[in-house]
Amino acid sequence: MNDRIAPPVLEELDTAECLKLISPGGIGRVGFNAPSGPVVLPVNYAVHHGTVLFRTAFGGPMDEDLSTGVRGVELKIAFEVDHIEPESREGWSVLIQGPAHRITTEEEFAALEADGVESWAGGERRLYISVTPLQITGRRIRH
Repeated sequence: MNDRIAPPVLEELDTAECLKLISPGGIGRVGFNAPSGPVVLPVNYAVHHGTVLFRTAFGGPMDEDLSTGVRGVELKIAFEVDHIEPESREGWSVLIQGPAHRITTEEEFAALEADGVESWAGGERRLYISVTPLQITGRRIRH
């Protein structure tokens, strides 16, 4: 063991700290159950009034798999963001669980456009999805 590195401390983060850490936006991962089994996909995201927003493509994995086929019934998904510093062995992770809602109104589209959720993957990404947190948990590792 390296004498210069103190023993790790794992601390639970409260909701306010979790939202503060993810509020700049960036890259997160969406996890959900697809008919073929569990799926985790990276997405670019933004946070708007406490909800997580991201875009994807119509016809892509999330288009069909996140649709229940029943109006007003939304699938509960997991959304995760982390920051890791390998040299110091420190970092944090935030997990949000909640329903995935397809953005369909002009008001919702305007909010998304204002937040500038841009997809690094390029192409036509006009399926906008928001995740309303029902549960937010986070952890940080420090030395």
